Amino acid sequence: MNTMLNAAEGLAVLAAGVAAGAINAVVGSGTLVTFPVLLSLGYPPVVANVSNTVGLVPGSFSGAYAYRHDLAGHGGLLARLGVAGLLGGVTGGVLLLRLPPGAFRAIVPVLIVAALVLVVAQPRLARALARRRQGAGDAAPPPAGAEVRRVGPLLLLGVFATGVYGGYFGAAQGVLLLGLLGVLLSTDLRWVNGVKNVLAGLVNGVAAVLFVALGTVAWQPALLIAAGSVLGGLAGGRWGRRLPPVALRAAIVVVGLAALVNLLA
Repeated sequence: MNTMLNAAEGLAVLAAGVAAGAINAVVGSGTLVTFPVLLSLGYPPVVANVSNTVGLVPGSFSGAYAYRHDLAGHGGLLARLGVAGLLGGVTGGVLLLRLPPGAFRAIVPVLIVAALVLVVAQPRLARALARRRQGAGDAAPPPAGAEVRRVGPLLLLGVFATGVYGGYFGAAQGVLLLGLLGVLLSTDLRWVNGVKNVLAGLVNGVAAVLFVALGTVAWQPALLIAAGSVLGGLAGGRWGRRLPPVALRAAIVVVGLAALVNLLA
């Protein structure tokens, strides 16, 4: 395993961190940029995954910071969803450290396909759910022009499940969350993207703490990814807030399909 990166390798890891931070802020699946780079530099898969998760944590929160005004007034909602995500992240992190490599490989493509179907069908499903739940909504004020629904057991279970997946590997965690939240929480995909960034940051953060305590972190690439992901997260967060819903949905589908092809290959 590489222990020290040369200048060219360091720049490659830093650039991958910038790209991953921007992709995570807008859609998710930035891991599909940084994880292969670490593998190509000779890091074992589990070490690469652990180091990648630790490195992407600051970028997740910098992406969420760009949505701070949109999320104002929704602290209670974020706290409830955040607890479910944190519990899932701890579970997934423990599974990564304890189970054989590749244990989740069979189910991951199925989860990504389900998420993409949810993203594409989200407008129609959201309208159907809205007709069934006339008068139901969260106590917090919804974003302008959107409905925010009550946080129910199904949504909490879904956030927990995506947290397990995110703590274990993380690629396409954002796609899964966007599909889930877009159907069960709000019709405003841009606002949901901000919620997704907060939840993904919490999952990555708690998994990173677990990995630092119990795993093997390659600190040089982890710190380079962290520096790059902060810059990418800020830029991607600002850009993502300006994307129209149709363009954002298209970006989600493209990245999700890329994740699916990568995992199947």
